[in-house]
Amino acid sequence: EVAAARTVFDEEKAALKRVGTDVAEHIEFGMMIEVPSAALIADRLAKLVDFFSIGTNDLVQYTLAADRMNPAVAGLYQPMHPAVLKLIEAASKAAAAAGIGCAVCGEAASDPKMIPFLLKSGISELSVGAPQVLQLRKLISGMTVGV
Repeated sequence: EVAAARTVFDEEKAALKRVGTDVAEHIEFGMMIEVPSAALIADRLAKLVDFFSIGTNDLVQYTLAADRMNPAVAGLYQPMHPAVLKLIEAASKAAAAAGIGCAVCGEAASDPKMIPFLLKSGISELSVGAPQVLQLRKLISGMTVGV
């Protein structure tokens, strides 16, 4: 699917140029890592894109079969579960090996307990809501994380 999407992306960019539309030479093409299967083949996917964004809300849900919005199983939704952490780390390492960026979005990106792990794993960007930016900036600026 990623290869097919990349092909369409490149074809449409070329089509715009053919009709005289100004198009930037380099437009980043990235993908979301939201399911375990994508994290497990992140090394292959990294060759096709310019960046990853790990969507932690869905990744946790699909990894642990736990819908955070369903009261019957919401207690099983654990962003710091070892399986979830391994998947995040695998995607981040694959991105680093391919020389592409890797961001994290979702609730885990603004969880102060997750930040040390994310930084140590090589995450280069956190996507958080505006109200969390200053709090997280202060937290991160006071940290020393060995990589």
